Amino acid sequence: MATKKQTYEQAMKRLEEIVACIDSNELDIDSLGENLKEAQGLIKFCRDKLYKADEEIKKMLEEDKGEE
Repeated sequence: MATKKQTYEQAMKRLEEIVACIDSNELDIDSLGENLKEAQGLIKFCRDKLYKADEEIKKMLEEDKGEE
């Protein structure tokens, strides 16, 4: 999924699926490693999206203050 253009919501949904599989012990040791690696990439993607959104909001608020 990481190669496709994805949204924050899609990434979070996939993370929830991975966590559910891990919690229910559905994964064998080979799949566990692959899923953990995928989850790590998804977490970075989500963190970057949140950071970017936070920076954009801060910038808009600063611009708004300057107009007052």
